[in-house]
Amino acid sequence: MQSDQMQTAILFKFWPWFEANIQKIIAGAAITAIVFFVIGFYTWEQNQKQIAAGKALTKAMILPGNLTDAYLNVAADYPGTSAGARALLQAAATLFAQNKYTDAQTQFQHFLDVYPDNSFAAQASLGVAACLEAQGQTDAAVSAYKNVINQTSDENVLTQSKFSLARIYDSQGKADDARELYEDVMQANPYSSLGEEASVRVEELKLPAQSSTADLLTTNSSASKLNSP
Repeated sequence: MQSDQMQTAILFKFWPWFEANIQKIIAGAAITAIVFFVIGFYTWEQNQKQIAAGKALTKAMILPGNLTDAYLNVAADYPGTSAGARALLQAAATLFAQNKYTDAQTQFQHFLDVYPDNSFAAQASLGVAACLEAQGQTDAAVSAYKNVINQTSDENVLTQSKFSLARIYDSQGKADDARELYEDVMQANPYSSLGEEASVRVEELKLPAQSSTADLLTTNSSASKLNSP
């Protein structure tokens, strides 16, 4: 009973305020409804765009024709969609496979410029580094690989970057630097093809040092014999 009386008292106190502000309340409710409608329509429109982009990407992959152009068309027609981003990355990878390294680098970099926070950004950064290496820009490639190694948390990209950098150091005669990276790859991926190849290179890089030590011991032994009475 007391509860009913309290509710009635509250209602009587609230009602004059409600009548005085009825127009504001109606306007606020209308604005809220419009906002929800706009958000709902935008979400629906984005979903439809994602679906259309996915269909376009699938079509580009299966139909005959210039694959690179097809991917780039999807990327241009559906910017901001996951399928559009994948299409741009696929275009760059296709150009790289065709040995068009300058064009591939342009598209990898374009991906990074447009989708810097995309989950495939690390792969695009690796692509830029690989393009630089393929074009003989070794110093720039080394710097690019180091940046990828320092910034990515993607284990596959990290492994490939370390192996590629190790290969460059290997070719430059920087055996210690190369061996350290090969060992990282070997330990992180012992059963992968890169891990096995890295293991082989680690053993091969050890051989010159072992040979030098053996040669030094032989030389010292011979010198000792010559100096013996």
